[in-house]
Formats: sequence, C-alpha cells, structure tokens
Amino acid sequence: MTVPPPARPTVVLDCDPGHDDALALLVAAGHPGVDIAAITTVGGNQTLAKVTRNARAVATVARLAGVPVAAGCDRPLVADAVLTDPRTHGESGLDGPVLPEPTVPLDPRHGVDVIVETVMSRPAGTVTLVPTGPLTNVATAVRRQPAIAGRVAAVVLMGGGYTKGNVTAAAEFNIFTDPEAAHVVFTAPWPVTMVGLDLTHQALATAEVVARFRALGTTAGRFVVDMLDFFGPAYRAKQGFPAPPVHDVCALARVLDPEVMTVRPAHVAVELRGEHTRGMTVTDFVGRDGQELDHRVATELDVDRFWDLVLGAVGNLA
Repeated sequence: MTVPPPARPTVVLDCDPGHDDALALLVAAGHPGVDIAAITTVGGNQTLAKVTRNARAVATVARLAGVPVAAGCDRPLVADAVLTDPRTHGESGLDGPVLPEPTVPLDPRHGVDVIVETVMSRPAGTVTLVPTGPLTNVATAVRRQPAIAGRVAAVVLMGGGYTKGNVTAAAEFNIFTDPEAAHVVFTAPWPVTMVGLDLTHQALATAEVVARFRALGTTAGRFVVDMLDFFGPAYRAKQGFPAPPVHDVCALARVLDPEVMTVRPAHVAVELRGEHTRGMTVTDFVGRDGQELDHRVATELDVDRFWDLVLGAVGNLA
C-alpha cells in the first residue's frame, strides 16, 4: 500500500551545486512548507570537493542551521570519473556570485550513510528523496540498505527526458553521468517521478524573472541574480537557449506543490549498452506488451505558478 505524503513533506536534497541546484537549495530553505532533513552531495557538475563547498556556501547564504550537509560519492558506480564541464557552471561549479566562506559545517558521515540513517530513523512514508545530480548516492543507499525502498514516500528526481538529451541527442547529463546508478533507482521498488528535460526546458529564467529576483532587494535575491548573470550566457553559448532553464528547482517544486506540473503514468528504462543511446531514459506511456506503468513522468509546467512559488520562497530569505 502506498503511504500518502505528509502535508509538510520532509526531504533529503541530494545535489551537485551547480547553479540550478543552488537555487533549489535556496527555495527549500525559504519555503515554509518543507522540512529539510539533510543535504547530501555527489560528484557531478563539478568535483565532489567543489560541489560540497558550494552546497555549504549556499546554505550559509540561506542562513540554514541544524541541517546536516554531507559529502557522498565522488565518482559513478562503474565509470572512473564524473563528467565535469566548466563551460556551463564554471571552474568552481558555481561561478558568478561571490561565495561566502561557509559557516555551515560538514557532517563527518558519508552522504550515503546520511540518506540511509535519515530514512530509517523517520516514520515510514515521511521522507522524500529529491536527487538533482547523478544518482550514485541514491543507488548506493538502496543497495546498501534495501529496506529504505519501502520507507520513502517517493523519489522525485531531476534527470532524463522522454524526447531529448543534452549531453548526447538521447541522454541527459545526470543519467548519462551514471546510467548504472539510474538503472538501480528506476528498478528499485519505490515510487519514482522523473522530472526531465521535456519539463525543465519550460522553466526558463527570463529577463523578467531575473528582474523579479533583483526587485527582492535581499542578499539571497542578489545572489540569485549573480548566479543567473553567469548561468544565462553560459547556457546560451553551450545550448543555444535564450534564457537558462533552472532544471533542478523543478523536481523540488513537484514536491512542494504537486499541482505545479502535470505528470503521466509511464515506465522508464535506462539504456546501458547502446552505442549512441547510453544513458537514454526510454519512456513508455502506453504499457506495451503489458508493461506496468510504474513511474510518473512530468510533462507540462504551470510556468506562472512555478515562478510565484520560487520567488515567494527566495523572498522569505534575508
């Protein structure tokens, strides 16, 4: 029996900041309707050391206290190293804003242990995992302690896409970086919602959106503006977008306000062997040959509602 999510969801944010991860952290910190149980980091947009420092710096900007921040896996399950790309996020992984010296401490535990311990120590059905980077930590956690699959409320991840990729024509970055981990996550016996590129490309931080952040007149608002001032041109140069999509915030938004996007039942399989399609999230909305539609896939974003949620949360921060 599926346990309905609590009215005030408890989340573990598993991330690799990254500009859009950083915005997701700020939204979580400023939103009154969510309990952040832990923040774990994974090698992805940059090396583990860099993204972990970035997570602590953003938590410092948000004045987030009492939330453990722990470093997890520094490389994929099978591949030798992560696919860092400074063209999108810069050499630091979060170029643009001046990053404060972190005052938020680093938890001494491994991030995978934090995920397992958090899920196992909370009542069943109360913790939602929100991975916004490669899925190495989450896959390792469920393999280390399979019981967490029956205890989480859901896994709501940013990754994949049902019509497109952004590293290759078929594969999105988070899945392509560690497709074996993604395979583990999509085949584990827990409810998975995929918030992929088809949805996140609707969440563009346009000039109007940037102006709304600037108008907040707060430290957090200026921090976001500085992030987007770097992220926008970098994304335009690499991907050709007129404004940058804030991918990772979309997964969190689904947890905070399920009505902000439309999802459809589907089955998702991760391609592991294709010469041109490794890392592709092969999405079946029909249930061919009796295949169970056991996942949820996000398809359409209520753009105005989304940005009102994001601006409202960041506006609650100093």
